[in-house]
Amino acid sequence: MLRYTKTAMALHWLTALMIIAAFALGFNMVDIPGITPTKLKYFSWHKWLGLTILGVACLRLLWRMTHFAPPYPSSMPLWQKKAASVLHGLLYVLIFAIPLSGYYYTMAAGIPVVYFGVLPLPVLMAPNPELKPLLKQVHFMLNMLLLGGVGLHVLAALKHHFIDRDDVLKRMLP
Repeated sequence: MLRYTKTAMALHWLTALMIIAAFALGFNMVDIPGITPTKLKYFSWHKWLGLTILGVACLRLLWRMTHFAPPYPSSMPLWQKKAASVLHGLLYVLIFAIPLSGYYYTMAAGIPVVYFGVLPLPVLMAPNPELKPLLKQVHFMLNMLLLGGVGLHVLAALKHHFIDRDDVLKRMLP
């Protein structure tokens, strides 16, 4: 069985864990009423996670461009191979687009982004109260698309493991 490299596996599972944490923070922080120290802390952590995901996504893309994925099993129908490729492409686009949409939403709100509280990031646009609600909605909708895509990704991996009994899932397990 051909497997992903250990680096690819580490980047995959690190990304997955960070996305789960960012989702958890995102859903919790927006439900906290008012502006409290806890809510502000969660917003900072959410932004830091998003930026870290963006950085890891860059590493993943560089790794992926220089290291090929193992081939799908020959028993896998062509339509499933194409669907898997499209879904993987979408997931890659989203792990870039979501942090960027959050970054632009934060800038439109006029809030500086300071990575881990020490590294101020460049302000790429002036505060824009008219654009802020649109960017908030874009960030939310991209996240919902990611949630659906990840759900489909997980279901497909489990289907391959338990129903098809092929090695698709095992290729990414450490």
